Amino acid sequence: MSTHSINSISQPVQQEIDQFDGYLREQVRSQTALLDTVVRYIMRQRGKRVRPALVFLAAGACGGINQRSFIGAAMVELLHTATLVHDDVVDQADERRGVASINAVWKNKVAVLVGDYFLSRGLLIAVNNGEFDYLRVTSDAVRRMSEGELLQIQKSRQKAIDEETYFRIISDKTASLISTCCAIGAISATDNQDIRAALTQFGELVGLAFQIRDDVLDYTSRTFILGKPVGNDIREGKVTLPLLYAMQRAEKSEAKAILGIVKSKRAATKDVGRVVDFAQRAGGIDAAQDKANDLQRQAVEALAPLTDSAYKTALVDFANFVVTRTS
Repeated sequence: MSTHSINSISQPVQQEIDQFDGYLREQVRSQTALLDTVVRYIMRQRGKRVRPALVFLAAGACGGINQRSFIGAAMVELLHTATLVHDDVVDQADERRGVASINAVWKNKVAVLVGDYFLSRGLLIAVNNGEFDYLRVTSDAVRRMSEGELLQIQKSRQKAIDEETYFRIISDKTASLISTCCAIGAISATDNQDIRAALTQFGELVGLAFQIRDDVLDYTSRTFILGKPVGNDIREGKVTLPLLYAMQRAEKSEAKAILGIVKSKRAATKDVGRVVDFAQRAGGIDAAQDKANDLQRQAVEALAPLTDSAYKTALVDFANFVVTRTS
């Protein structure tokens, strides 16, 4: 099991991450008092800066971190922040990681407009610096995330989801942004198309593995570790890879009964326990983890064209962390 944490993985670019916080604040400052208040509220909730770290690590692994890398990192972080603010409105969430959400404090209208502001600031950073490759990559990521979310909503109204559709959803919803981080980092540092493609592929594969691990944790983690109840996806009627693989391996009658529990969206605690036990007993959880591990191995192999460096090592460590994390 990997002993790495995001903080230790980010060490080769810690100086850049520290500089990045000031740079990002400058990009989102506003003369409108209400907007500036909300922006400062968001900026105080400094996360682990995973996405900027990936941009910087990819740039370092491809030739060197430069001013273009900072522009790309800001674009990605602003895009990500915009999606989080909008997601909280859609989900009617009162909190994000233990802190009151924007829509809870300032209501939905302000939250939607602030999300729009962050998205527009990200686009303007690219336009003002002539980074049109960044615009192409990030616009495609926004398209994919939107389509993935809508496909999931569409499929949630139906009685079943197949493996192909599951991978399409997680590729668009989750892997697209991680892939974008790595692609932009590479674009900022090299014109070599093969190297750019390698980093883009790495990000896509790691993103898939990340989401599958997340879905596995929903079946295995205790509440205090993951920060949400075990079986939260089950209660929301979501069919994810551990359950898909379990149903493929089980008797049709039992699989149908279990699917009925999940699709009812009214699963009691004992019913959630039954679904979790079924996924474990039928081998779905282990099979899903094996798939995540296989994607992680493919991601590391995608880095083969890169010369060895501390940045490349950190990217490999990140891939390992993704499939072994407990939260």
